[in-house]
Amino acid sequence: MNIALRQTEDGSQTLYNKTIDECYHSIHGAKNESNHIFIQSAFLQCNKQDISIFEVGFGTGLNAFLTLLTATKTKQKVHYETVELYPVPSDFYSNFNYATTKEEQSIFKKLHCSEWNRTEEITSNFSLLKHLGDIKNLELKNHFDIVYFDAFSPEKQPDMWNKCIFEKLYNAMNQGAILTTYCAKGVVRRTLQEVGFVVERLAGPIGKREILRATKR
Repeated sequence: MNIALRQTEDGSQTLYNKTIDECYHSIHGAKNESNHIFIQSAFLQCNKQDISIFEVGFGTGLNAFLTLLTATKTKQKVHYETVELYPVPSDFYSNFNYATTKEEQSIFKKLHCSEWNRTEEITSNFSLLKHLGDIKNLELKNHFDIVYFDAFSPEKQPDMWNKCIFEKLYNAMNQGAILTTYCAKGVVRRTLQEVGFVVERLAGPIGKREILRATKR
């Protein structure tokens, strides 16, 4: 992979994809962005004790890691499913600074080292199923309470933001389930609405005016 490690403004790290000229996270703060869009705006909005989550783009594993840490505090059980076409090599993920203790470092490593295409228990309240491949070819068998949509931008990866992808996700979600994404472009909002979602514009994290949260009614 043609990638490089980058520091962001909140001190946490991200990756820069040289091929498409885009970072995996906001340069204003990787942890801050992930926490705002996916934890605060999605995970903490779900009051179920058993939560099923699907993430589009496992990437650096930051969203899964923060979800696991938060679920441990809230005492919720999480089944986390994700898809990734280009896994991050170990010489990169082993150097991320997301974990602050040895226990967290062990958990973060376990997220990345777990086998692909097989459900594994990471902690007593967090199971992980990572699909190696393209979401366009993936059959989603579960029904999810939350979807984290974290693909590269529509300008860089337009085929990930079309109606077919969002319909697939919509059909794999429970009633009342929510999808959040950092992208608030009008074309994305209108596509989500066309599929059937009720879409809200929410205040974005530092450096971003708005994000989207879509709910399946």
